Amino acid sequence: MKKIEAIIRPVKFDEVKAALAEAGYGGVTVTEVEGHGTQKGFTQVWRGREYKVELLPKIKLEIVCPAKDADKIVKAIMRSAHTGQVGDGKIFVYEIAEAYRISSGEEGERALSESPVSNPKPGRLGEILFSRA
Repeated sequence: MKKIEAIIRPVKFDEVKAALAEAGYGGVTVTEVEGHGTQKGFTQVWRGREYKVELLPKIKLEIVCPAKDADKIVKAIMRSAHTGQVGDGKIFVYEIAEAYRISSGEEGERALSESPVSNPKPGRLGEILFSRA
């Protein structure tokens, strides 16, 4: 399994979300964040005074997916978030050791599926949790 973490411009969020849906992947966690990369912010003049804006608003997307889907998802984000300007963002890809669905105890890639199994065969964690019920 892989975790894809993408930092993008807020104005590109709707395009990225649509590209992810088109690629067949809808599960995403979205966080509004602030930061800067090489551009180090910008200077703005307002009412005759100069202001330095160092932290720019960004959107952080987090997606955990099967390893076989990671390249397709990264390409969809790259294509849809690209403007060609400094500040378009970054994408990081991590290895995920394990995943668990809290509601059913499903483990691994089964925990990533869109809908939980109605009568799941519990894994190690599920056996521990559901044996107390």
